[in-house]
Amino acid sequence: MMLQSCLTIGAILAGALASSSAWAAADGADRPFRIAKQGSFFVGGRDVQSDALSTIPNFASSGTISVDQVYVRYQSPVRPENYSITLIHGCCLSGKSWETTPDGRMGWDEYFLRQNFTVYVIDQAWRGRSAANPTAVNVVKAGKAAADTLPAFISAGHESAWTIFRFGPEYPKAFPGMQFPLEAQREFWKQMVPDWGYSMKPPVPTVPALSELAQKTGRTVLISHSQSGIYPFQTATINPQGIAAIISLEPGACPAADYDLKALKDIPVLVLFGDFVDKSEAWTNRYKGCEQFIKAARAAGVSAELVSLPDVGIHGNSHMMMQDRNSLQVAGWLVKWLRHNVQGKI
Repeated sequence: MMLQSCLTIGAILAGALASSSAWAAADGADRPFRIAKQGSFFVGGRDVQSDALSTIPNFASSGTISVDQVYVRYQSPVRPENYSITLIHGCCLSGKSWETTPDGRMGWDEYFLRQNFTVYVIDQAWRGRSAANPTAVNVVKAGKAAADTLPAFISAGHESAWTIFRFGPEYPKAFPGMQFPLEAQREFWKQMVPDWGYSMKPPVPTVPALSELAQKTGRTVLISHSQSGIYPFQTATINPQGIAAIISLEPGACPAADYDLKALKDIPVLVLFGDFVDKSEAWTNRYKGCEQFIKAARAAGVSAELVSLPDVGIHGNSHMMMQDRNSLQVAGWLVKWLRHNVQGKI
């Protein structure tokens, strides 16, 4: 019985890998590709003067530092589309979310580049290569402030992330047919980083930085995920200029009833969910909240839609759809949506 079970699992994995290889071959993953330019820069940020920059005697405690900036890495093809893609990661992660998958396959950053989009990948403020502000911690360590003034930050444990990311109903059980490459889960856990976002008052610094980026790039599609799902909508209320479209992948929350829908005039909106949503009460409630938002947006004349991947024939996707075995299939569907809803619009 155990041998039969192992053979079945092996057959499933082999089929999944074959399917993944087929998608990679179809999209030219094995062919050289010319990149016209690449680089990195920062957007946003502010200067802070403090006497709590260090609690180590060898380093000066007073001075001025730059904080709240957002790191941006970009690549551009030889003949880019007339609008770009900006990829915005979610909670407890960094821009690595969009790069090579844990099991070594092409990430969405490269996929969209190969589809002739200039691609921008950010690290949210206080995450990855976007520096955090140490002063609130140092003043407590130096005894100049109470411990309850420390900023809140979290790390997502393997066990809790398992259910939040809908790998399965409980750790370490997996949903049948779930597409995330669990054989590479150790590599995925290494992507997780401390998240300081919950110590920031909205709009978090990433949001005005995104507005600056959209205006700097001229015309970009903001693709957000999970925690950052709300950010493009908040960015549009600051200034809709430069936002070609909004794609929110499984947002932690869609805009509330009091959201100013006029900010979305002429901005196509897609809210996208994966599979197994009905297996999670939290995600079911978030889906219902997004249904209400899309209904209100459409009533206000906004070009907006809510799509569930199983409804368009794509099955088994976890919350981390950009890393699932069928991630290129999902990305290919998004490209078709973009061509239909954004291409040629001024």
